[in-house]
Order: sequence, then C-alpha cells, then structure tokens
Amino acid sequence: MNRFLLVPFYEHPADRPEAWSALVEAAPSLYGVVVNPASGAGEAPDPAFAAVAGRLRAAGVPLLGYADTAYGRRPHAEVVTDLLRHRDWYGTDGAFLDQVATAPAALAHYRRIAVAARAAGAGTLVLNHGAHPDPGYEEFADLLVTFEGPWDTYRTLDLPVAAHYCHLVYAAPPGVRPVTPVHCAVPGTGAHPWGTLPHFLEPAR
Repeated sequence: MNRFLLVPFYEHPADRPEAWSALVEAAPSLYGVVVNPASGAGEAPDPAFAAVAGRLRAAGVPLLGYADTAYGRRPHAEVVTDLLRHRDWYGTDGAFLDQVATAPAALAHYRRIAVAARAAGAGTLVLNHGAHPDPGYEEFADLLVTFEGPWDTYRTLDLPVAAHYCHLVYAAPPGVRPVTPVHCAVPGTGAHPWGTLPHFLEPAR
C-alpha cells in the first residue's frame, strides 16, 4: 500500500461533502488527513467533523489533529489542549503542528510538545516548518514539512529530499508531483489554498 498523500484539507464537511467523500474513497493512498475544524480543535465538538472523521477512520485513514504553534510563541499548554481535544472529539491518532520554528533555539520547546503529543496517543507526528529546519527536529518527528508554498517558487528550487521530508505545494497545475515521497500539490491559490484537494481528487464543481 503506497500511502503518499498528506492532505491538509481545511473545508467544512457541510460545505464540501463531495470532497470529503473523495478523500474517503482515496483512503489507500493517504499518509494522513489533517483535521482542522477551527484553526485547531475549537471550543466544542463539531458533529459534522466528528462524522467525517469516523468515516475516514473506518476506511483506515490516519487522522492528524491540527495545532498552530506560532513559531514557538504559543504556550505549550494551549497546543497540548488542542491535541487532546482532537483525540477526544475526533479520534485523531496523530498530530500536525503548524508554523513550527526552524532554529535550534526552539528545539527544547518542541521536544516537550512532542513528548506530550506521544503521551496523548499521537502515533504520527508531523512538523510543518514550511522551510528546511535544523536537523535536531528530525529526532522526535516522523515527518518534517520542509517546503510549503506556491508552485512558481517550488519549481525554481533544488530542495533536499529524504523519506521523512514532505513538500506541500499550492497553485499547482495538473500533473505536478512534488519530489518527496510524502507530499501534496493542490490547485488552490490566495489566502486559502488548502480548501482544495489534489487535482485527481478534486470533484467537479
């Protein structure tokens, strides 16, 4: 089974039910789907997200709870609360930490978050740096997002490739495949590119 797609899909299931169904059908190819009801878990469970999370879990899809870390500025307790809520409300079995610092000065902060995430049941821990980080982060994460940005920038770069690196590319034309084994390329642009799926999954509108 070749699970190569890490999909950060930030649309409400009530607004795009057909897209969520496409993700369920693509289950064998999914490294994971990022669950992000409210730029995090929110203040209360969302029944629509709970329902679609259940469908994805039943299809064998790893679910990663989204938590913004504000490049190390967000307090540890707030990040961990998000991850616990994702686990308890949506049954996530992994964590997707966004806006992760790249510098070695923040390693201790993120190592502590990683320990808490594992204790909360995160079998998969993804750190979204968006750029190439200090190698110390590799010690406690399963996957490092070392590029997030538009295709026009991505195609000009010669980035390092490793099994534990992931590239997330938006504003991508059909047929684009990022060079990392785990990746995602979507057509979305502007302030909300992750409201679209990869071309071959995106339902016709």
